[in-house]
Amino acid sequence: MNTSGGLLARGHPIGATGLAQIYEAVLQLRGRAERRQVEGARVALTQNAGGWGDGDNLVATVHILVAE
Repeated sequence: MNTSGGLLARGHPIGATGLAQIYEAVLQLRGRAERRQVEGARVALTQNAGGWGDGDNLVATVHILVAE
């Protein structure tokens, strides 16, 4: 679920999209996402892909963050 409205809501800035995802995930896990807060958030997953070559993404990343 895109608690911050998703990357398109941010204008999908190239290079900053992954950082925006991590930032939102950390806010959620720390309980600091204000009105977007998902109650009891303990695990977050971010996924991002970019670059284009031969009809497919060239790079993909997945991060799993866990609150202590």
